[in-house]
Amino acid sequence: MTSSDRSQAVDEKRSYEVRTYGCQMNVHDSERLSGLLEDAGYVRAPEGSDGDADVVVFNTCAVRENADNKLYGNLGRLAPMKTKRPGMQIAVGGCLAQKDRDTIVKKAPWVDVVFGTHNIGKLPVLLERARIQEEAQVEIAESLEAFPSTLPTRRESAYAAWVSISVGCNNTCTFCIVPALRGKEEDRRPGDILAEVEALVAEGVSEITLLGQNVNAYGSDLGDREAFSKLLRACGQIEGLERVRFTSPHPRDFTDDVIAAMAETPNVMPQLHMPMQSGSDPILKAMRRSYRQERFLGIIEKVRAAIPHAAISTDIIVGFPGETEEDFQQTMHAVREARFANAFTFQYSKRPGTPAADMDGQIPKEVVQDRYLRLVALQEEISWEENKKQVGRTLEVMVAEGEGRKDGATHRLSGRAPDNRLVHFTKPEQEIRPGDVVTVDITYAAPHHLLAEGPTLTVRRTRAGDAWEKRNAAPAQPAGVMLGIPTLGVPAPLPAAVSGCSVPASS
Repeated sequence: MTSSDRSQAVDEKRSYEVRTYGCQMNVHDSERLSGLLEDAGYVRAPEGSDGDADVVVFNTCAVRENADNKLYGNLGRLAPMKTKRPGMQIAVGGCLAQKDRDTIVKKAPWVDVVFGTHNIGKLPVLLERARIQEEAQVEIAESLEAFPSTLPTRRESAYAAWVSISVGCNNTCTFCIVPALRGKEEDRRPGDILAEVEALVAEGVSEITLLGQNVNAYGSDLGDREAFSKLLRACGQIEGLERVRFTSPHPRDFTDDVIAAMAETPNVMPQLHMPMQSGSDPILKAMRRSYRQERFLGIIEKVRAAIPHAAISTDIIVGFPGETEEDFQQTMHAVREARFANAFTFQYSKRPGTPAADMDGQIPKEVVQDRYLRLVALQEEISWEENKKQVGRTLEVMVAEGEGRKDGATHRLSGRAPDNRLVHFTKPEQEIRPGDVVTVDITYAAPHHLLAEGPTLTVRRTRAGDAWEKRNAAPAQPAGVMLGIPTLGVPAPLPAAVSGCSVPASS
């Protein structure tokens, strides 16, 4: 590219696409990456562009099985597109980039930028440097350069938002590589967190999810063991904030003051995602999980006593090295006792770089598969039974976007109940927007959703709905001018909460 071509490329609006893999923390980081690029003058590529953008960013996960194969496969598909598109750039960030570093450029030399989990704020600078120097830029910081929440953001939802309260993790679970990639826990100051929440509410956000690798360990870096419960109570004082959630806690740090704060703070939702991972004490010990089955079930019992309608979900790993049939039966017993609303169940697979990958007693694939299917069948039965208990209840549902794939064909809308259960309800005659709140009677339960087939009882238009409408409104057209830029699509919904270290099966 000549210098004049390069100058022209800088002057033009360049498009970008961010592809996110993995956990809620990656989703949060991707919103910041999008905000950084837009702050630098880039524009978001239309939905479904599938690599047809000037800059494609992969925000990767190193925890999922075959994460590297998936990344290199996607990079390979982009190589010919880059050849045909002068000036196109590809960047790889996130946990896999932090872990593999120079390997990415060796395997995919057409990648322009590799950055880690600690320096996402550098992406625009690295892209510009790669463009000018015409060579790959690999920059992996070993410690956090800027707390992600302080960076510009492009939120994917007008009515719901992630708020990161800490980064990193101090646990040493043998199946998890996250602490090695995201570092030791660092907590934000409570005042900074609450200021961000208040700013989001002022923009129209009505639901926030407090986010951390081990969210209820918040305060360990501040020297205050009750900092998390105090933060929940402080969120309860913010006018206009209707729903507060958090993900994901660790049983070790789940104390009575947190249960009390949940029960006594009206806008903290009756929902808890508590990763169990195994019901077997010997396996929990091998995992370096600092609780045992009795302690875990005791927490569940206390939560249910304080919050009778709480929906509790979990993560479970099947087939961890050394797991016997008796160990597995202990997990099945714990599931029957806990009666989770739902569970994210995973077949153990080796994660390179974790102690468990080198343990003796790796379980044959067919044994793991058999146990997995038995566990899933049990949890499906329990989920359905627990959902049937919701039939006849009247629930407030916050209307969501993109949650009901069949809504158009069934003339329904979808949203989330306070306990985060998915509810499909009959579309009322009056206009209703994502972020608005309806009251409905539950008439039917399936294992993974509820139905309200009767008329909508009440519709409450909200500031969150106003915010969604404003975001999706067509740009104003000057009088007599027929040109304009249409909106590029609606924001995607927030994903369901998953794991305890912000990744499935990692806490």
